[in-house]
Amino acid sequence: MRTPRISIDYARCGDGRGVDPRSCARCLQACAPAVFLMHESFDRPEPDPLDPQAWRITVMWPTLCTRCMGCVTACPARAITVK
Repeated sequence: MRTPRISIDYARCGDGRGVDPRSCARCLQACAPAVFLMHESFDRPEPDPLDPQAWRITVMWPTLCTRCMGCVTACPARAITVK
């Protein structure tokens, strides 16, 4: 079985546009194998933990994905795709 390709549209989730991942985190809750990680964005010169643009969800362990599509179903912004 090939590793699924999971992508997140940051125009819809994180990076200060769309849904603030800190207040949502539904994909994190829906994913039993814990494929995702929420963290501060690395490209910010001086991170401010209260700035919503500084937070994002990243696919860290795609090989753990079982293709259950729970993250896709749980995302209110429809920012996640699994292929």
